[in-house]
Amino acid sequence: MKIGAILIWSTMSILLICQNAHPLPSFDGKVIGFYPITNEISLYRNADDSWNDRGKTLQIISINSFKLWTTFNFEFTGDFNWDMSYLKRDHYIELSIVKPVVKKISLNFQRIISSFENRPINQFGIRLSL
Repeated sequence: MKIGAILIWSTMSILLICQNAHPLPSFDGKVIGFYPITNEISLYRNADDSWNDRGKTLQIISINSFKLWTTFNFEFTGDFNWDMSYLKRDHYIELSIVKPVVKKISLNFQRIISSFENRPINQFGIRLSL
């Protein structure tokens, strides 16, 4: 099971933490606001079930809420891989705008850009937060 090996390696991965870093500042105005939710950077060493080297992954996750007359979430997820696939270097990026509608339901627009597809993909949908 490849996922098991990757999860084990990911627990032993290097997590880049800056001890003196300050969190992104939030601000709240009547029209404009910004509220950081999570901003993470991880570096992984990848292996398959036989513990063969499958390269490295840099993962960036940034989820922030902003207000421009109404509240939205902006989400960025990026996976950047080296020596993991036949491409030698590949990437997968999701850019999302999420508009909360009611307590656990949101409207979602995502733009996916990856080295696996020859052009970007747009996704529109409904999100149920559990």
